[in-house]
Amino acid sequence: MTLHISRTRRAVAASAGLATAVALALLPGTASAASAGIGSTSPKAAQTAGPELSYIVNVRPGQGNSDRVQRAVADAGGSVLQAYDRIGVLVVHSADADFAKTIRKVKGVDSAGATRTAPLPAQSTTDVGTPKNLTAADLKAASTKAAPGEDPLEPLQWDLKAIKADKAHEKTLGSSKVTVGVIDTGVDDTHPDIAPNFDRAKSVSCITGKPDTTDGAWRPFTTGGSPHGTHVAGEIAGAKNGVGITGVAPGVKVAAIKVSTQGGSFFYTEAVVCGFVWAAEHHIDVTNNSYYTDPWYFNCKNDPDQKALVDAITRASKYAESKGTVNVAAAGNENYDFAADSITDPASPNDTTPGSRVINPRECLDIPTQLPGVVTVASTGAKGLKSSFSNYGFGIIDIAAPGGDSTAYQPPQAPATSGLILGPVPGGTWAYMAGTSMATPHVVGVAALLKSQHPHASALEIKALLAVQADSTPCTTPYDIDGDGKPDAVCQGGTYYNGFYGAGIANALNAVK
Repeated sequence: MTLHISRTRRAVAASAGLATAVALALLPGTASAASAGIGSTSPKAAQTAGPELSYIVNVRPGQGNSDRVQRAVADAGGSVLQAYDRIGVLVVHSADADFAKTIRKVKGVDSAGATRTAPLPAQSTTDVGTPKNLTAADLKAASTKAAPGEDPLEPLQWDLKAIKADKAHEKTLGSSKVTVGVIDTGVDDTHPDIAPNFDRAKSVSCITGKPDTTDGAWRPFTTGGSPHGTHVAGEIAGAKNGVGITGVAPGVKVAAIKVSTQGGSFFYTEAVVCGFVWAAEHHIDVTNNSYYTDPWYFNCKNDPDQKALVDAITRASKYAESKGTVNVAAAGNENYDFAADSITDPASPNDTTPGSRVINPRECLDIPTQLPGVVTVASTGAKGLKSSFSNYGFGIIDIAAPGGDSTAYQPPQAPATSGLILGPVPGGTWAYMAGTSMATPHVVGVAALLKSQHPHASALEIKALLAVQADSTPCTTPYDIDGDGKPDAVCQGGTYYNGFYGAGIANALNAVK
């Protein structure tokens, strides 16, 4: 069979491979030059014309809206689109090819860099892949196998049983006071599996780096839209309502935080920062991040542009966590060992002309999954082994969960017929996808159940409980997933923590005991 893996952390629906924010109250620009710590620049005699790009400028928190900073940006040839003053991150547009180089010389600017190599608006490429939709015959066949109390398609959800979510649902479906934010390609809130649990008030589009709360802005694009975010949302909180599938936490609320460009192709830093800040300011309990931040698969801190992107998203994700948000992210689908001395990155920058480069994964980070405090999720298949595509690494992977795999490698038990993960897609239907994109919502669903059980727990406490509830899973040694007699990956660590499964495979029943 063909394994459908989408690029959006990118799920397995094509090749293997998102953030919003509410507008923060602008503080009066009354800081003096001394208190702001920002030196002004004189207007440039001549600017170097180039395509208009988006930039991130990082300054001291609380100084983003000061007159000095705003003037320095203007003098360097830029215009501020949005200032996230509480974390000191500015989203700036400029057509001056020397903007980043100039603004980095300004006293008080910690880092600055272009968020893309393609000009605004972002180029649109092909979508993240075509998921395998269920046919009418599939729907009918599955519904006849549903037991009393099961949703019609639940018999096909081997993944729920793998983490004992079906047993957890006998105790609780989760609390409607808990909200999960899906930072992704948008969510179809009209889908019958999502509509009952959708939180419109906490949903937004962040694709420009500035929050857009226009009604429906959070939905996938009607042209070139991606099913990815809708699928993820359903895996987390698909309603147990006699329709379609059941989510891991079918009683919690889900909000859409749309951060990808049209076509579901690019998740730029300004959008991701916006998403984390939005989550922080809107009391989102858990965020699902099934993507990497474009255009660099790995962001190297010795490159000034890429360092600025790491700095900005680190500030934003830490801010969300400080407000009680648990941030969970997919490890990726390239079978990379993040603990290796080097990795060949063949796909960066992916919005213009990619080139091949060898990077050190300790110095060049896949963001947000490798950022401090973010829960990193690896994928398992129907046999409970690391998925053939899942990235891994001792000291990097925190936890694992079902994300699917080829039926040739890990076939499910009947009545399930596919080794991929079933979920809703726009248009009121359902489809199979796979990837660490699909594993992450399972962990997010368990985190939502934990938050439902422990409503006053901090983000740190929920993360600790995630590790405690997981089923310890020893290394798979040797790991020869394709059966050709050669190891396909090497696992390091012991039974209670290792590079394939982290603290173990998520267990929803343990979470609600």
